[in-house]
Amino acid sequence: MDEDTRYEAVRSRDGRFDGAFFFAVETTGIYCRPSCPAVTPKRRNVRFFPTAAAAQGSGFRACRRCRPDAVPGSAEWNVRADVVGRAVRLIGDGVVDREGVGGLADRLGYSARQVQRQLTAELGAGPVALARAQRAHTARVLLQTTGLPITEIAFASGFASVRQFNDTIRAVYATTPSALREAAPGGRGARRGSPAAGIPLRLAHRGPYQAGPVFDLLEREAVPGVEEVTGAPGARTYRRTLRLPYGHAVVAVEEPGTTGTGGGAHPGGWLDARLRLTDPRDLTTAVQRLRRLFDLDSDPYAIDERLADDPRLAPLVAARPGLRSPGAADPAEAAVRALVGTATAERLVLRYGKTPDAPCGSLTHLFPEPAVLAEAEPGGALGALTAALADGTLRLDPGADRDDAEAALRALPGLDPETVAAVRVRALGDPDVAPPGLDVPDEWRPWRSYAVRHLLAEEEAEEEAEESRN
Repeated sequence: MDEDTRYEAVRSRDGRFDGAFFFAVETTGIYCRPSCPAVTPKRRNVRFFPTAAAAQGSGFRACRRCRPDAVPGSAEWNVRADVVGRAVRLIGDGVVDREGVGGLADRLGYSARQVQRQLTAELGAGPVALARAQRAHTARVLLQTTGLPITEIAFASGFASVRQFNDTIRAVYATTPSALREAAPGGRGARRGSPAAGIPLRLAHRGPYQAGPVFDLLEREAVPGVEEVTGAPGARTYRRTLRLPYGHAVVAVEEPGTTGTGGGAHPGGWLDARLRLTDPRDLTTAVQRLRRLFDLDSDPYAIDERLADDPRLAPLVAARPGLRSPGAADPAEAAVRALVGTATAERLVLRYGKTPDAPCGSLTHLFPEPAVLAEAEPGGALGALTAALADGTLRLDPGADRDDAEAALRALPGLDPETVAAVRVRALGDPDVAPPGLDVPDEWRPWRSYAVRHLLAEEEAEEEAEESRN
């Protein structure tokens, strides 16, 4: 998009571009998302930025009306497989906070200088600035949704000192942490929980969202002890345990209802979630993993437009606008489950899964780590897969090179092409996978994973209709 096109998106308050770019107003010193409801500024006063971090780096503070730090992530970074896309996914997973820029560069196979140069050239901000913007957003969430002391929030958000935390909050939000807390809905009297009681969140998405097929899939695949889906269709809750860098979590995501939009798609803009964390430093990582599981950063407008050009897919897209291609909350777990299936996964959980410090109802286990499985069951395809995951021969983290990962998977004994394709779709979040045995033409690139979801959803709907007739 050129700048004139971006300005037209701002002038029309077009929410399709929230997260794709940001604009700042030089006369006010504020940056916003394209759909900001404020009066549209004059073109000569507007500057555009590819990321919130770039706007912050130029001295602009976040708008308090549209909260540009809370937009969905740019779909471009999930599609792209180059070093910039991989770096953005890793930063989102908290790698810079945990391992520094050197750790990020090591994972990408580049020098820290090369990573800095490429990110700055494309995003207007380097890895430190991108991580800083993310820390500021995490801090705002903790300030406004929990009763944690402000000093604890500073370190839980990833800041190295309270002074750094205070300076960043003032720079990004033009206020103090205490004032930002009081600005939360409900103000001083708002009820706030603790990470142990659960942090309420809204996981933003762009465009229509077909929640039903996503929750259907999660319900079919749920591994007892680790996952559960409760409630009636249209009002279900997905809950699971999740292993995280500093501890573990129990997460819950609500299925949104529909409001009469085409194909039963939910247009509300977010999924309601609640996170119970043993360590609040894991908030950012947990949120990003849920976003990948529910495919919340995709661009349904671009996907649907491309697939609707095909006569075979056009009626399917019209029936289910905004259909998503779910990913995984834990890539290593997803790979094991793709190989062994749900029944065997349940056996592995009961035999080798660790019991959380505070089990929650039927959620009694964490999925066993690859190293544990590799030692306990070293033979066959499962042993080969988990050993490769444990020793780093196979990488499935958000920054993994997808082609390298596929080559490593194909080199393992006992993994057929269908399993490899499933791992690439779910664990690696690849939007353009053609599973073997299906007629998936190249004309559907780069969205073949979504095209397959449409074909499968239609097949499932036809089976349900046949069962109801009988």
